Amino acid sequence: MSTSPDVFVLKFDGPAKYRITVQGLISERFSESFAGMIMTTGLDANTTPITILTGRVQDQAELAGVLNSLYETHVPIISVENLSKSRGE
Repeated sequence: MSTSPDVFVLKFDGPAKYRITVQGLISERFSESFAGMIMTTGLDANTTPITILTGRVQDQAELAGVLNSLYETHVPIISVENLSKSRGE
């Protein structure tokens, strides 16, 4: 089965860049648990505090580790977005 050149295919075992948005503020002391992702804080449209993690993970296993670390900090995950497909990475 072949795909056309304009179709992006996610790879389970390859690197990708993600943006993960969570409700609430995460302390910088947890930054080591997030695979070196950059943490940005702000407010959503309803002025609710949010934290955005952006960065590259080596594979889906590392992404699962980041998501598990977020689960352990008890913050609700709002979204997980793969940025690689939109930037051609």
